[in-house]
Amino acid sequence: MKGHILLFFLLTFSLSVFSQKGYELGGFLGVSNYVGDINPNFSLKTPGPAIAAIARYNFNTRTSLRLDLGAGRLTAKDANSENTFQKERNLSFRTDYVDASLGFEFNFFTLIHGSREHYFTPYLFGGLAIAYYNPKANIDDQWHALRYLGTEGQLNGDEYAQIAAGTAYGFGIKMDFNDVWSFNAELAIRQLGTDYLDDVSTVYPNMNELAARHGDLAVRLSDRSGELGIDPPIGAPGRQRGDSGSNDMYYSFRVGIVYYIGFVQCPKICRNHY
Repeated sequence: MKGHILLFFLLTFSLSVFSQKGYELGGFLGVSNYVGDINPNFSLKTPGPAIAAIARYNFNTRTSLRLDLGAGRLTAKDANSENTFQKERNLSFRTDYVDASLGFEFNFFTLIHGSREHYFTPYLFGGLAIAYYNPKANIDDQWHALRYLGTEGQLNGDEYAQIAAGTAYGFGIKMDFNDVWSFNAELAIRQLGTDYLDDVSTVYPNMNELAARHGDLAVRLSDRSGELGIDPPIGAPGRQRGDSGSNDMYYSFRVGIVYYIGFVQCPKICRNHY
């Protein structure tokens, strides 16, 4: 009798301590928002769509390895700012992005798929990320890619990269519907190692030299203060156009459904008993 009681205790204890290994696959929908030179104050006035797919490998009930693939659109306008300099600068952009990240995830509570007691937990995640971006601006009802126009005086061959590495981190909640399906909601943040997600970083170039290299379109997209009737335009050579002291970032709030493919690993005493 004592042996059966001990066995029952160990089996129950193992559900919360021993591994519940397995894979999870899921999809997310949500909104994304950019933070940088054109939106330094985390304004939510111009959200864009976001989608993502994730794959997890659960080491146990608390920790997992996480692969995240995402895409979306980021956009911002100086016209939405309350700052006088930004309003007069009058820049705007949008970019579609594709990103990938790999890192670890930690559940605050024990999560056991299919359990009536351990079916909910907040979680944190963090790791490394890489993202593709291509900022564009609209003028005369046409969108123009900005990278090759040298809007801050970049020479041909010295353009900023279209792929940037960075960090990925965030937090969320997950809740099981049953033993295989769960609901996840999370805030996913990408801090990139570039300040050109928005094509804005340093100073205005010499407009005569810019026109000679890339034409009048590049000049118009470099300094758009003239569109507001500001005369002379604010884009004097060497005048601040952006803040190169901090890199750009974006974040996504998204919700999704995740499917669990795995098994509860039985501890050694269970295997020896049977």
